[in-house]
Amino acid sequence: MHIRPFQPADRAAVVQLWQACQLTVPWNDPNKDIDRKLKVGADLFLIGERDGQIVASVMGGYEGHRGWINYLAVDPSHQRQGLAQQMMQAIEQKLTDLGCPKINLQVRNTNTAVIAFYEALGYQIDAAVSLGKRLESDQA
Repeated sequence: MHIRPFQPADRAAVVQLWQACQLTVPWNDPNKDIDRKLKVGADLFLIGERDGQIVASVMGGYEGHRGWINYLAVDPSHQRQGLAQQMMQAIEQKLTDLGCPKINLQVRNTNTAVIAFYEALGYQIDAAVSLGKRLESDQA
């Protein structure tokens, strides 16, 4: 798999990937999420390609204190081949290069398979409560 930065021409394929992986929800417009990411740290939005097809994505963030992972996705027909691990290694290296001391991510507590995946990569459940506040009425 070839890992590279997101390009504007990737948009439709990335949204389709996220939909296939059931990462989209009605209150989060994926196109708005992409637009926002392209304004802040666009170099931390990575795409994985195989044979010219987008098969994976990860969106990283870093504000100088903690790194964040969003939209890690691997096309269902390419899962269980180590691609998600490759994407995580790539984004972790980019964050490390920026001086990021710790990465946070959020997983629904009912998604035990994904929790197990991250634990296998060395992530641990933090003794913390995730809080959120929507700043837009239609999504956040």
